[in-house]
Amino acid sequence: MKLLVIGSGGREHAIAYHLLKSPLVESVFCAPGNPGMKADGITCVDIAENAFEDLINFAKQEQIDWTFVGPEGPLFEGIVDHFTQAGQIAFSPSQAAAQIEGSKLFAKKLMQKYKIPTAQYASFTEQEAALAYLEKQSTPIVVKVDGPAAGKGVTVALSKEEAENAIKLAFEKDPAKQRVVIEECLVGPEFSIFSMVYNGKVCHSLPARDHKRLLDGNLGPNTGGMGAFAPVEDISEDLYQETLRTIVEPTLVALDKEGTPFNGVLYTGLMNTAEGPKVIEFNARFGDPETQVVLPLLKTDFAELINDLLHGRETQVEWMEDKACMGVILAAEGYPHNPTRGIEFSLMSPMDEGIKIYYAGISSYHPLVSSGGRIAMVTCLAETKKQAQDKVYHYLSNQDLDKIYYRKDIGVNLLKP
Repeated sequence: MKLLVIGSGGREHAIAYHLLKSPLVESVFCAPGNPGMKADGITCVDIAENAFEDLINFAKQEQIDWTFVGPEGPLFEGIVDHFTQAGQIAFSPSQAAAQIEGSKLFAKKLMQKYKIPTAQYASFTEQEAALAYLEKQSTPIVVKVDGPAAGKGVTVALSKEEAENAIKLAFEKDPAKQRVVIEECLVGPEFSIFSMVYNGKVCHSLPARDHKRLLDGNLGPNTGGMGAFAPVEDISEDLYQETLRTIVEPTLVALDKEGTPFNGVLYTGLMNTAEGPKVIEFNARFGDPETQVVLPLLKTDFAELINDLLHGRETQVEWMEDKACMGVILAAEGYPHNPTRGIEFSLMSPMDEGIKIYYAGISSYHPLVSSGGRIAMVTCLAETKKQAQDKVYHYLSNQDLDKIYYRKDIGVNLLKP
């Protein structure tokens, strides 16, 4: 098979890398990709992820068997609808189904209607009304921008002042069209599950845990993610099955009933509260950085799994439940608000075969030069999470990473909210 992956980050690097490992796959193209992918034999194509016509023409020209869309932006803009109309197969949701991530309000209303456990909320189209509601609430409290936000539209405010600033900032951007969702702050350990779905057939991943906050101790601003690990020891098999039964599967049924059937990868972000698992958010694609630690644990051939789902064949998914994978994000100085670009740095070739580096925000591979906030992720697949953690941090301790930051506590299970 010849496959196309759309996107340029670490998530897309991981997707393309694991697809290319399959003996069924001749080549994987990534549009636009990044220079670090080329070292793994992935062919980068200089086409922007939102240039739908050019992407479709490329897929036709190269006789691509199917396309995998990594980032959320093209999904919200309807890339899959365009591909489908052009007779091209894409393993990702339609524009209508992608609302589960693209609109916080759509997701909250869906959960409310179908009694899917989540935080209590209220939504507002006017700043004054939102601020008045806030005055009557206790903190911590969560403020979410309703719309595409590249994983950064959520503020977990520990004070009224922080929440007020988040509300004002949201309405400053586009007062006429903006909407914010304010919801109670759920308390408990977080975890996430990926569900690969096509025409009613579903395969679920092991649970993973992301570390969203910038600083050690789970402090500082929310980011796109500073590291992750899988599986998650404190999520029991009973809790995992309860989550599938009461949240994930009912959500897929609800989307179908609403006339927006979901195909692709549904990311369910969860909190294990004192009342049981509840939804924090849904994404309409693989999460970044969880993808980079979940796919290495997939025992089943990844490309074969997706291909079987796409063609309606019986599927069985197996995971390496006796192993663990952990990864740490390298971020540019100033991330997430104003990352420094053009940082030249080097990473030694890993001596341990369990260590794998997925690249993201780089403009050059020889030498390595940063072009974005999250630059790369260093991961390790090992017998235990502790072994993976030790190997990753031992590797990082031997690198010269001036102007590059990484958390020193990724892999800690129970983090305060």
